[in-house]
Amino acid sequence: MTIAGHRTSVALEPEFWRAVEAIAARRGLSLAALVAEIDGARTPERNLASALRVAVLTDLGAGPAR
Repeated sequence: MTIAGHRTSVALEPEFWRAVEAIAARRGLSLAALVAEIDGARTPERNLASALRVAVLTDLGAGPAR
């Protein structure tokens, strides 16, 4: 996927990808747009895969704010 003009890859379990896709669909965003939003909001200490997992948990009401 391309984020901020550069190609990147992210390894997530299929269950997390399905949840991220569901969040994007519910918000009317493309998958790439949602991932870019989460990427832009994460702290440098957190890698993108972790940020995506936390976003899923946050969406479920089980995690901290991004």
